[in-house]
Amino acid sequence: MDEVVRTVAALGLPGVILVITMATTGFTGAAAITTALAFLGGPAGMLGGIAALGVTGLVAQALSTVGIYGLLTEVYRYRAQSAVPRNLLLREIDNLPIIDMNLRRHLREVVIQNSHN
Repeated sequence: MDEVVRTVAALGLPGVILVITMATTGFTGAAAITTALAFLGGPAGMLGGIAALGVTGLVAQALSTVGIYGLLTEVYRYRAQSAVPRNLLLREIDNLPIIDMNLRRHLREVVIQNSHN
């Protein structure tokens, strides 16, 4: 049951984003959908908007499964093992808009333990 709730919640977020964007266009019907998708897609147009909603669904699915703590940990572990300089990652972590100082400290430790430079 928990998996079903997570999946529905993840799939629901792109729909909510689309509906809110459609409401701000001032149009109705197909014109609202077209305009909203084009707005969300930016320079990539409607196809970019569809892709953006798809990526939003994937991120929401990941967040509902592992939570923000686990997701950020794995993102920074991967980036620390790549060619991204350690000082750049540490600066980026310091500038993240997070309040939880334990999470910030944990992310810094992950970067320091996993970086090659």
